[in-house]
This record gives sequence, structure tokens and C-alpha cells, in this order.
Amino acid sequence: MTGNASYRLKDTAVLSVCAVEAPEVVTSAELDERLMRTYERTGMKPGMVEQLAGVTERRWWPEDVTFVDAAAMAGAKALAEAGVDPSQVGLLINTSVCRTGIEPANAVGVHDQLGLSTSCLNFDVTNACLGFLNGIQLAGSLIDAGQVDYALLVDAEGMRGLQGDTVERLAGDDATAEDLKLQFATLTLGSGAAAMVLGRASEHSEGHRVTGGVSRSGSQHKDLCIGSMSLMTTDSRALFNAGIELAGQTWHDAIAEGWDWADADWFVAHQTSVVHLKALAQVIGAEVEQLPMTVPTFGNLASAAVPFTLAKQVPLLKPGQQVVLLGIGSGLNTSFAEIIW
Repeated sequence: MTGNASYRLKDTAVLSVCAVEAPEVVTSAELDERLMRTYERTGMKPGMVEQLAGVTERRWWPEDVTFVDAAAMAGAKALAEAGVDPSQVGLLINTSVCRTGIEPANAVGVHDQLGLSTSCLNFDVTNACLGFLNGIQLAGSLIDAGQVDYALLVDAEGMRGLQGDTVERLAGDDATAEDLKLQFATLTLGSGAAAMVLGRASEHSEGHRVTGGVSRSGSQHKDLCIGSMSLMTTDSRALFNAGIELAGQTWHDAIAEGWDWADADWFVAHQTSVVHLKALAQVIGAEVEQLPMTVPTFGNLASAAVPFTLAKQVPLLKPGQQVVLLGIGSGLNTSFAEIIW
């Protein structure tokens, strides 16, 4: 299978990738304490988030920090690190799952805060936890086509409201064991922001080449995770199994299409749990140590997980190393991409 499912880039490079941590630490033990009465009443046990997902803590943004504020912070940091002036940016894509409302796009607020040019194309791309990988493909295609010189991708996720609503609901006297199971995945989420600047590889020898990638869809699984900004319900076991299966199919299709990823140095993956990362490593034939983990202390960062984890890994990356980004999003969709560092 080729065409839209696979793409190759000739002149796109990562000039910077940055992470911004939300400052307020919320431990899984704290959430358990608030749910203790429900655990006792339903016969469920505390510690599930740590034991089953490996998430010991996550972060929240202060109440006065918006999704746009956090995305703009990450974007400003990435531009400064890349040495790119805001006036040079021809494309801004916000890929956040989180948003305050349906209009306007988060990208508009980020564009305004960063003082980008009036000629800078800006819009949101939303695709559950896969948006950032889709953004890389779109931005790279426009750079290769000569339509823009520099692209800025931003993503900010904030789970304070969703997790607060969920804990309050689950702490209620009418909450059941089934409610806890269906909303368990919500408790693993985290808050954070990330951004990436892309430019022409031919003009930036210091950049890191994005060579392309492969995507696949398993949309028959669209109902396994349904979420809004106040309620998310997930069939965690079915989503885990279907996601790993689709990731395996994507991997084998990519190898069949000529992508030489079997001996890659690093695999930077979307992160829902430690168990998920171990299963993913097994499917692609990699060592667990090749998949850097942020989920234990930052939680599932949704679409920000891949760039956030990549940014944290940058100090350990060496020139010429092969880095494969492994994106999986509810829906289900997958998108994998290669960077030659």
C-alpha cells in the first residue's frame, strides 16, 4: 500500500524541538486519596494508576494559564533555540487535543501572542493523540513544495479540568466499579507543551533531516475512546490490544515498503502506559531501553507526548542516529516518521 499512506521528504529538517513542563505536580497517590471512599464502597483497590499504567505523577497548569498560553510558551522557546525570527515563520500549526471552545482555532491565539506575520498561514490540526505527527507531514510537504521557508508546530495539553471533573464524579456516592474502569484512562493523563521548528535541510546543515513516514488507519475502533473536555470513557483493554495490533501492521507495512527501521537507534513513541511501551517494543523488535519514557512522571501527554519526549531525549542524541517517531491516536490511526539526527 502506497500513495497517501506513505510519504518521503527531500528538504525538510528539524531545527529545534522543545518541551515546557506544567509546574504543578499531582501524584497518583493524591488522586487515590480523593477516591478512597469509592474504592472501599465498590471493592476496588487504590494504586491502579501506578500498578497498571506506571504513572506515579502528572502535571497541571495553573488555573490562569490557557492552552494558548502554554502553546505560545513552547513556540517562543523553540523559535529562540532555532534562531528563527517570528517574522520568518510562514506556517503555524497547532496540534493540541485540548481547546477552550470550537472557535476560534487555538492557532490564532498562538499566532497573536508570538507576533507572527500577517502572511503566516495558521490553523489547527486535531486527530486525537496523532495530531503532531500529522503536522510534521503537512509542514514538511509545504516546505518541500517551496511554499514556506519555516514552519512552527505547537501543542499544549492541559488536563486539570478534565481530571478534576472526573475525580469529583468518581468520588460521588453513585459512582460504580464500572465507572472507575471506563474512566480509568483519564486518571493517567498529564499536562505539558511542546513545539518544533522545521526548515529547509539544504539551508541548515545543523538541522536534523525528516525523511518521511508511513500511516495506517483502523477506524473500526473509533468507539473505544470517546472524550470531551469534561468526560472521557475508554475501553482500556480493547484500545490497548487494537492499538498494538495496528502499530504492528504499520511497522510491517513500513518495512515492506522499504523503510529501513529495524536497526534504528531510538524509537520515540506516544505513551499511554509503561506496559504499552513494553508491548510496542516487542512488536517492533526493539529493546525497551530504546524507547525513552516520560509517562511515569508526566502521564499521557496526548498529542504532545511524542515531541515532548523527543525534546527530553535531545541531550542523548548523536549526529547521524536514526530516530523513529511512533504515533498512535484514538480512532484508531497510526503515523510513524523518521528523523536522521
